[in-house]
Amino acid sequence: MRITTAGVVAGLIYTVLGVCWTVLAGAPWPTLLWFVLIAAVGVFVPGEANQVSLARAYLATPAAIYAARAEYGALAVVVAVAGLTDLVDGTVARRFKSPTSFGGALDPVVDGVFAAALAFGLALGGLFPVWLAIVVTARYFVPAIAGGVLLASGRRPELKHTLTGQVSTVLNLVLLGGIALLRGLDQDPGNLVTGAEVVLPIAAVATFVHLAFAARRAPATEAGAA
Repeated sequence: MRITTAGVVAGLIYTVLGVCWTVLAGAPWPTLLWFVLIAAVGVFVPGEANQVSLARAYLATPAAIYAARAEYGALAVVVAVAGLTDLVDGTVARRFKSPTSFGGALDPVVDGVFAAALAFGLALGGLFPVWLAIVVTARYFVPAIAGGVLLASGRRPELKHTLTGQVSTVLNLVLLGGIALLRGLDQDPGNLVTGAEVVLPIAAVATFVHLAFAARRAPATEAGAA
């Protein structure tokens, strides 16, 4: 691992933006540690597209705080920006001709960080069950941990998106965002929460099963990254 120019430049920009947001939003000062932590990790992340992906990790703190505070208008903006980065990072990778397996692995990790922060923020705000926030978090980090174990055991899994993983990610963001949106419009999100309690665990299990079968089909070389 080595420090990259893109990582240093992006880290400085994101950290400055984080400081500005902390002041303007009146967020607790310890939240700055999160921005510094991600920036410290980000200096080792290669490529402009991966720095765009990292934006979702930085946005996790604003998402959690706005959700916990029930500031749904601001939360909607954060979710929209996070969704935009998810669309843009692939375009940037193609523009700079830099799509990599590292980027394929990073994408679901930052998705998981953002979705977990949003889920637990909504749980703190009383809109979302804590157990379901744990399910949302596990859906991303169980595959990440499993991939780490494979690497530690000397295997080199091929990191790629799976259909179940992509569907699960979309469901997570749509349902979490929909719950916040309904509450922001003074509508009862109860039915959507009930639907999430059924759909999200099923989608998470389907993702785990799909990845397990992918790993078994090609034990020496291939395992999907959700």
